Amino acid sequence: MTQAPATLAEYRALLGDLPGPDTAAAAGAVERNAQLTKPPAALGRLEDLAKWYAGWRGDARPRIKAPQVVIFAGNHGVAARGVSAFPPEVTVQMVANFEAGGAAINQLSKVFGARMDVQAIDLDTPTGDFTQTVAMSEAELCAALSTGWNAVDAATDLLVTGEMGIANTTSAAALAHALYGGEASDWVGRGTGVDDTGLRQKVEVVAEGVARHAGGDGLDTLARLGGREIAAMAGAMLRARVERIPVILDGFICCSAAACLHAVNAAALDHCVAGHVSAESAHSALLERLGKEALLSLGLRLGEGSGAALAIGVLQGAIACHSDMATFAEAGVSDG
Repeated sequence: MTQAPATLAEYRALLGDLPGPDTAAAAGAVERNAQLTKPPAALGRLEDLAKWYAGWRGDARPRIKAPQVVIFAGNHGVAARGVSAFPPEVTVQMVANFEAGGAAINQLSKVFGARMDVQAIDLDTPTGDFTQTVAMSEAELCAALSTGWNAVDAATDLLVTGEMGIANTTSAAALAHALYGGEASDWVGRGTGVDDTGLRQKVEVVAEGVARHAGGDGLDTLARLGGREIAAMAGAMLRARVERIPVILDGFICCSAAACLHAVNAAALDHCVAGHVSAESAHSALLERLGKEALLSLGLRLGEGSGAALAIGVLQGAIACHSDMATFAEAGVSDG
């Protein structure tokens, strides 16, 4: 197994020298796509997805055989500031629901044939309240990144990362605000469904935290304002890049993890596509900053990797058409 970096310096070095796609496989996929029994570009974005996937998997005629969904859970010290409609105990309860197979993400993973894993990270030890201190020390951040890194099965061929953590939309909004500026209110949404008073409190908390922790790169920002589950998602995405495993990004919180990598290297997410745009108000703006166009828009705001899991089906459809359709020559059809 590829060893996880041990220090932030090693993570930064890795982010500066990332592997790219297999150009020969990508070229082969382009050639094959041109020979399939359809008019040019008739399958729209499905064609682009297939060619993208082929390049990262190093196979001009790939298949998806082993998708993996990993859900990371963590607790946030900033929850004590009243930024969520639910208490922190819900994180533990939902982890039990995941493990029992009762959550939405369990059903979606099953439908699309994905292995699903759950990683609960130090739930008895919330991160620091980032309005008072850093959320994580360097050692704690590296531990969370490594948890994500090690959760990825090197044999998987498509990865979805999801999360559970009361107050993690507050953390995600703080990350986005710190990385991209604007006003705190630009990035804060209702998350679990807070009322107007709760929304104002979230805006104040995010503004306080970002004002306290200015400067640094994406990894510094992740340590100061993030959560263990957010860091673990970033670690899993980075491991996937090293293994050339394509990734489907989920909602606002998942994309905030991705943004921390993107802030260090703008090419860090080339192996990722956006599964959906959620109903969380700032998600579309975050996707725009990341240069990603969502595959689905269904008004979801559940988290758990649910929107990305649904998009597994879109990618499976793209690959099935690309790899299993007949060419004009095979079908005996004139290509004009």
